[in-house]
Amino acid sequence: MFLLKSNLIKSVLLSLLVFGANLSAAELKMATTTSTDNTGLLDVLAPMYKQDTGVDLKWVAVGTGNALKLGENCDVSVLFVHSPKVEKEFVAKGFGIDRTPVMFNDFVIIGAPEYKAKFAGKSIAETFKIIQDEKLKFVSRGDKSGTHNKEKNVWKAASGMVPEKESWYLQAGQGMIATINIAQEQKGLTLTDRGTFIKYESNHKGNPPLVVVFEGDTSLNNFYSVMAVNPQRCTNADYKGARTFIDWIVSDNIQKQIAAFKLLGKQLFTPDAKTRKL
Repeated sequence: MFLLKSNLIKSVLLSLLVFGANLSAAELKMATTTSTDNTGLLDVLAPMYKQDTGVDLKWVAVGTGNALKLGENCDVSVLFVHSPKVEKEFVAKGFGIDRTPVMFNDFVIIGAPEYKAKFAGKSIAETFKIIQDEKLKFVSRGDKSGTHNKEKNVWKAASGMVPEKESWYLQAGQGMIATINIAQEQKGLTLTDRGTFIKYESNHKGNPPLVVVFEGDTSLNNFYSVMAVNPQRCTNADYKGARTFIDWIVSDNIQKQIAAFKLLGKQLFTPDAKTRKL
């Protein structure tokens, strides 16, 4: 099993140390998934938020599982994540409130171009079964992120189990861009959200070594939501600030800004605050 989790732990601890330093009332602490950060979306939105509210948005980007843990531990006030099932559990346990839809994209499988023909015309379950049966090298996030949760659900639907110690199945324990780079080095396949793939594609000036080899299954929709940490559990949580951010990111203007965010002329996220029902 391919484990690089110590680097992630060090990164999170370092981020939190920086995060906790020199805080003022004009800052809002957020935990978010790596894709909102890796793609550059938050680098675009944060200055707009500062201009509109006078508040600096400070975020740490980790897998959704770790982001929710930061909320559970009262380390942040707002969460911007993409794993609906665990988000609902988080709310049901009383850790989060005011969960609100923001945007979506989809998950795709990427790999060397020659895999396109192998997976052509297949369903996502059939594609994963081919990967398993032929022992094609696959790099998993392995970090309880929203992407990792989706991947595990697909494995269960395809074969009734999630690979663990198989030699062809590698677990990175890192963010999405890092996982894609490992898949590239290993000449393997991986599941990624489309937004992060477009960022990877942009990093390679539109000619990346790995390409989309499977896409289009409706079960691979990837929904992002925002929610406040419950102030009744976390007395230090800035609920007013979290609520302001939630209202701001689902406003008509910012939903338009999310739709307008593109790389290589491609839209990374589709806003759905007004259309999706939770």
